Amino acid sequence: MRIVVALGGNALLRRGEPLTAENQRMNIRVATQQIAKIVPGNELVVAHGNGPQVGLLSLQASAYTAVAPYPLDVLGAETEGMIGYIIEQELGNLLPIEVPFATLLTQVEVDGNDPAFQHPSKPIGPVYSKEEAERLAKEKGWSIAPDGDKFRRVVASPKPKRIFEIRPIKWLLEKGSIVICAGGGGIPTMYDKDGQLQGVEAVIDKDLCSALLAEQLESDLLVIATDVNAAFIDWGKPTQKAIAQAHPDEMEKLGFAAGSMGPKVQAACTFARNTGKVAVIGSLEDIENIVNGNAGTRISSATPGILYK
Repeated sequence: MRIVVALGGNALLRRGEPLTAENQRMNIRVATQQIAKIVPGNELVVAHGNGPQVGLLSLQASAYTAVAPYPLDVLGAETEGMIGYIIEQELGNLLPIEVPFATLLTQVEVDGNDPAFQHPSKPIGPVYSKEEAERLAKEKGWSIAPDGDKFRRVVASPKPKRIFEIRPIKWLLEKGSIVICAGGGGIPTMYDKDGQLQGVEAVIDKDLCSALLAEQLESDLLVIATDVNAAFIDWGKPTQKAIAQAHPDEMEKLGFAAGSMGPKVQAACTFARNTGKVAVIGSLEDIENIVNGNAGTRISSATPGILYK
């Protein structure tokens, strides 16, 4: 099978953990121990988040006042290289030496007229108290939004339109390489009025980009790995129930929150509807069982209705 695995932020940094290189490597090591189990017999592409890493680089850049801070697209490119390096190394330590890897900087086109630019919503960087977030917003001109009982910086999150490196990703897969790409939803770019490609001050949602990536690669399975073992209704209430499988139309009727499970559900439904294949939302620790069809919330247009666990 050709599989795209989209690693959630918890695969890189758990909520509240310091943004140290050691913590990130430790979490990636846990993720790669699971991913290594599905490598035999499959073609594999790994995508990942980068919100905390981009936010940290942005903070570090703002501390050096001799030059203007680097824009978000450049910081996104830096994090793709950094995270890809660690994933390659940790996964390579678990697999036979002859298994090839490639981390690919991935430019993704967005529409300059996307309404997301008028309504910043994508959280990046660490969490802050309300007072600290308001101070930083005033000092740096940030938009901020609640994140649980804390606050984070938010930026525009336009929809992905095109993945420029899709052909070399396919070539690498055909040669047997494991490919790490589209990190953080890819590097946001768009054409200016003169037809020149340029970076954009935005962050593309990782799950929506992973769905587009999986569709354009004609993947057999999209795995959206997160920190819960399924999508739930009534999350956090006594009435909560895990969803075992669902048709995209039924899944979308449930109205998942935009700030948490919503983008994952949207991405899974889009892939399943456009391709006729299966998308699964589930726990990072269950990746092997997800691939074997025994875990997670499976979304497919071939299955009518909705079934709860």
